Amino acid sequence: MIGAQLNVTEARHSLARKIFFGQRGELRQHYREGMEDQLGALGLALNAVVLFNSLYMDAAVKQLAADGFPVTDDLLARLSPLQYDHINFLGRYAFTRPAAPGLRQLRDPHTADDDGDGGPG
Repeated sequence: MIGAQLNVTEARHSLARKIFFGQRGELRQHYREGMEDQLGALGLALNAVVLFNSLYMDAAVKQLAADGFPVTDDLLARLSPLQYDHINFLGRYAFTRPAAPGLRQLRDPHTADDDGDGGPG
């Protein structure tokens, strides 16, 4: 159980390192309040990735179950919202409110249509 928790903690730290200033991991401000602002922004970005992943994982699991795939508790226990291979950390993002609330459509795994954007945005 301790090993599992350590794995989750390390996955969180790995995502934070990926987000934090292009993997450099350096606080650039020379005063305490500036460093706290940088760490707060890091926490906000980290939480945004986890929320994005959680929403889409939930939608994907529901779609799989609706399609007749056997979604078991063992399978669900292995999911983690701390994955980030699908996110382009070097892109430019516009944070605008969508015209209609909700999630965009899930990608159809049976088609080769890949827009290559790598994640949210």
